[in-house]
Amino acid sequence: MFKKILIANRGEIACRVIKTARKMGIKTVAVFSEADREALHVQMADEAVFIGPAPSAQSYLVIDRIVQACKDTGAEAVHPGYGFLSENKLFQQALADNGIAFIGPDAHAIEAMGDKITSKKLAAAAGVSTVPGYMGIIKDADEAVKIANDIGYPVMIKASAGGGGKGMRVAWNADEARDGFERATSEARSSFGDDRVFIEKFVDQPRHIEIQVLSDGENCIFLNERECSIQRRHQKVIEEAPSPFLDEATRKAMGEQAVALSKAVQYKSAGTVEFIVDGQRNFYFLEMNTRLQVEHPVTELITGLDLVEWMIRIAYGEKLTIRQGDVQLNGWAMESRIYAEDPYRNFLPSTGRLVHYQPPDESDTVRVDTGVYDGGEISMYYDPMIAKLVTYGPDRNTAIAAMRRALDEFYIRGVSHNIPFLASLLGKQRFVDGRLTTNFIAEEYPHGFNAADLPPEDPTVLACVAAVIHRQVQEREAMISGQMRGYEREVGTKYVVRFSKERYEPVSIANDPDDDGWGSVVTVGGSKHKVSGDWAFGDYLWLGTVDERDVVVQVDRKGSNGYVLSTQGALADLKVFSPQAAAYDQLMPVKLPPDMSKYLLSPMPGLLVSIDVAEGQEVKAGEKLAVIEAMKMENLLRAEQDGTVKKIHAAAGGSLAVDQIIIEFA
Repeated sequence: MFKKILIANRGEIACRVIKTARKMGIKTVAVFSEADREALHVQMADEAVFIGPAPSAQSYLVIDRIVQACKDTGAEAVHPGYGFLSENKLFQQALADNGIAFIGPDAHAIEAMGDKITSKKLAAAAGVSTVPGYMGIIKDADEAVKIANDIGYPVMIKASAGGGGKGMRVAWNADEARDGFERATSEARSSFGDDRVFIEKFVDQPRHIEIQVLSDGENCIFLNERECSIQRRHQKVIEEAPSPFLDEATRKAMGEQAVALSKAVQYKSAGTVEFIVDGQRNFYFLEMNTRLQVEHPVTELITGLDLVEWMIRIAYGEKLTIRQGDVQLNGWAMESRIYAEDPYRNFLPSTGRLVHYQPPDESDTVRVDTGVYDGGEISMYYDPMIAKLVTYGPDRNTAIAAMRRALDEFYIRGVSHNIPFLASLLGKQRFVDGRLTTNFIAEEYPHGFNAADLPPEDPTVLACVAAVIHRQVQEREAMISGQMRGYEREVGTKYVVRFSKERYEPVSIANDPDDDGWGSVVTVGGSKHKVSGDWAFGDYLWLGTVDERDVVVQVDRKGSNGYVLSTQGALADLKVFSPQAAAYDQLMPVKLPPDMSKYLLSPMPGLLVSIDVAEGQEVKAGEKLAVIEAMKMENLLRAEQDGTVKKIHAAAGGSLAVDQIIIEFA
């Protein structure tokens, strides 16, 4: 077996590969850019090599530097992870030329399947069902519009060398086709160094289901499917295995077709064949990813196989010891992608320091793949993924329940994150029923995501928890002051809890005689609730029961009597008063927020690519104002209403902070 391998990647996937290599007794080499000097994958590896500045085009995408790092450290093989150079045939060839093994398929398979235009032509020639479209090179926006008109709207404009939702747009008319072509080519050029795009018919109400294949060049098997239909902006959000939609006949047909396609290109490694599946279970080839997929953990959990280990073994020349009949469907697995983005601001990227980062404990039912740590940094230069949270159960409902609890236990502060959105998705009855399509998010959240989508299931539960925590705080303060409880300073037992416009009163607390003195009976407006929890000062989580129902509440203190509590994704800002203080609180004036309607603010930290208006110019609602690039995505800012540009406060090419003023209107 290899003695030492280099991981040509970063973040969670680099850490995940290191874990398997360590289990196999293989030494590892990490590579890192200027932005990743203190990254987790650098700390985990046995050795680390600096390869350049923060932008990936000057570090992780520079083939010569990766090859030189292998030579300098004696690495015998390279695992590319996903993204970056993982589907670059020139990288595979450069390694081969230097006698370094590539832990992945051969260059001809990468070239044939990694390029989406070529792969669709090969699939069609092999008799695989494909989506109607135009696979040729498109010269300019005018030609793109003509092709889109010929195919018929809606159409999908996609980067040939793309992946991860980059360089991808859906167009419903000619104007959107023109703009989509320009944006897709620009993103493709900056992300992949290849601005070729193709256009295909957009299948309405589709499911995105993919087949995992594993081949040693002679024996090729499929490891069943993954359902990846929950997507936003064509980026997968929640994946699961198996699919709640497929029957055994369709699963077998898709798997056999995926194997046939793999054999046609002499595939050798782990790979994924993606399909679009309509409501009648007709399936169409979408693309083949000649690498490890982000969502591979759900397949590992239901099959018991380590895909990274098999990739390494196959690259070393070992043969599969598994046959198709050995592949089992055991239980159900689900993955949620935790991103550094603000779901309340149209999912714009968030960067900065992870002031607090506490993932749930791993177990037989919970797995956390991450590349960050408490106090680490989320950089503006790379993908905003924080972690992949994976849960497992004997059936789908159990996996969902485990995921909802694990999300409650995932505590992140310092950057915005999408956990509230994930909690909302999992709570949708349509999701629980398995009625999924790639349009799920657009249909369930037609006006975007906001706090109204996540009301607390039972606000009384949070009122009880806030009162119990506040009493603990008061008891501690009495002890610290040197005054014993009940002597000279009495800790109150009656409170008023304010949550938004609601007031819970009277609230009283007494010890629960049935709980050995550890539990409480909280009376809210005459209704009694048994509350028992495990919480100490400094804990981020309150774990306990309310009326014998398991509850996980994230706790943030706010002043002397304020508590920001969250559970099931819902955020509640509560204050706990004594009855006398509550009376004074009602007399306090309400402070109104400042009027910022005359300013265009940067919704995220990033690079200001362009300013598309001038001072004194009149603009109409919907008109393009500026373009900001962050996390490898271009974000177009448009006018929300008619107005006149009074002053431009930022210049193209400059860096922006979140909420920085870009344009002021008269």
